[in-house]
Amino acid sequence: MNISRYIEDNQVSATSGLAIDEMLASRVGTGQSPQTLRLYTYKSHCALVGRFQNIESELNLDYCLEHGISVNRRPTGGGAIIMGSEQLGVALAIPGKSDDSYAGVREQMARFSRGIVAGLSSLGCSIEFRRKNDLEIAGKKIAGLGLHRTPSGGLLFHASLLVDLDVPLMLNVLNTPFEKLSDKEISTVAERTTTVRREVGENLSVDEVREKILEGYQEAFQVDIQKGNYSDAELVEAQNLENSKYLDKNWIYQTTDVPDSTGKAKVKTAGGLLDVRMVLAGKMIKSTFIGGDFFTSENAIADLEQSLRWHSSQSKLILGTINKVYKRWSDDLATLPQEALIRALEMALKRAEVSAKKVAVDPYGCFVSPGSVHV
Repeated sequence: MNISRYIEDNQVSATSGLAIDEMLASRVGTGQSPQTLRLYTYKSHCALVGRFQNIESELNLDYCLEHGISVNRRPTGGGAIIMGSEQLGVALAIPGKSDDSYAGVREQMARFSRGIVAGLSSLGCSIEFRRKNDLEIAGKKIAGLGLHRTPSGGLLFHASLLVDLDVPLMLNVLNTPFEKLSDKEISTVAERTTTVRREVGENLSVDEVREKILEGYQEAFQVDIQKGNYSDAELVEAQNLENSKYLDKNWIYQTTDVPDSTGKAKVKTAGGLLDVRMVLAGKMIKSTFIGGDFFTSENAIADLEQSLRWHSSQSKLILGTINKVYKRWSDDLATLPQEALIRALEMALKRAEVSAKKVAVDPYGCFVSPGSVHV
């Protein structure tokens, strides 16, 4: 890569933040703009869902409206995220190769995130690329990654780096499996994520972290990245894209043909009560929450949950994944019987499948999600 330009943005809106990212990747794909690293923050909290997600399933829209939290849809895939002044947006716009495809998306994201890894390593953080699209420290997520290929052939790599995080706010904004938000649920989620400030043990400013990430990209890719500004043509194109796409409710609130369905199961084990909640999107396990009153490490449970994210619902494949995780955490998961977990997962899965069959279907064969919001 030949990243030559660095752009710093602060307090952008949700619509302009997304539009500029996509504009840069599109223009780099045609050679109209230089390869660019953009490090930026949002002026207020906003909730951004992934390209293929149903916004009504992912976000508590009533809460967002009541608290002035804007919502939008990213061009990159992945899950819903919350962004604000304490989360650093990392956007890398580079040209794609003719053989680039989404088949190798995980490998590409691992490569493009090396600058973040190098930057945080200079702060003493031992960070690694894990699972499908996460950067983690000791099994705790500190950044989510995404990738988008534009029709022009440009590639947009995006990361949301948690310099800090308001966990209660996040849990109120995002739809979660929790029926009631309590101190216990907040503590549980807080222990499965981490932030730069928590890891470094200092109240670093976003600007200080941003400088380290810039240095990390220069070191990781051995390039001299010069600070620059947008051209007039770039600003015009970004404004047009913002108006035509990211301010358009048809883009933001588009829905998928497959509604989500949920299932729950509780199983008593020798190690304590096991409480499993599962969300299905068609034949895929969208997310799984594993709770209860058993004793084991948070990292092991986080690994189980993350390993089952966007996972096939086929029993044989689930069993294979569980076997691999138990092998990695054999000591930590000794108090949580594997057969009991598998039984609970199967029960939750069957109940989610039954729930899916209850979704109403209109006379024309289109799914109708009960209680859906029409904009």
